[in-house]
Amino acid sequence: MKGLDVSHHQGRINWKVVQEDDDFKFVYMKATEGDDFIDPQFEYNWVEAKKYGFLTGAYHFFSMGSSGEEQAIHFIKTVPKQLDSLPPVIDVEIHLEHDPDKVRKELRELALRMEQEYKTKPILYVTYDTYHTYINGHLNEFDIWIRDIFKFPTLGSQKWAFWQYSNRGRVSGIDRYVDINVFSGTSEQFKQRFK
Repeated sequence: MKGLDVSHHQGRINWKVVQEDDDFKFVYMKATEGDDFIDPQFEYNWVEAKKYGFLTGAYHFFSMGSSGEEQAIHFIKTVPKQLDSLPPVIDVEIHLEHDPDKVRKELRELALRMEQEYKTKPILYVTYDTYHTYINGHLNEFDIWIRDIFKFPTLGSQKWAFWQYSNRGRVSGIDRYVDINVFSGTSEQFKQRFK
């Protein structure tokens, strides 16, 4: 089960053409960042990707510039609550000098508010650095989406749900490089996990 993750950096996507390729089943799109930024392509991507039959989800780019609560309110105001959507994702790509306990507190607050609203646990998107600095041994109840564009990912005993294996994908209907991801199981397991 392969999928894409996109933002305004991909420009205006022709979802009809992407769909005709029939290579990708799910799409995550950037919705928000911090407590005030909305991706300018979010609404278009959300509506168009759904229209062409993609399983869609939204992600939030986490910031330490505002509280988890404020960021949750911003995301919830922006992202529709639709039963056929994938769980929200929190993109944890902050720098590594924050107080880890404070990061975990704000992350947990954000994640729990999202779970309360969307009735499903968010997924944490991480690099190895952010995973080992802030997540490993904590926040274990949330699935992991790992970025590793060089090799098959390893996180010790921690399993991952999604793997971003390319950040320079070329896809018909998208004029710029795009991130390509894969789910860790079969299409049947995907349907069971995200029904």
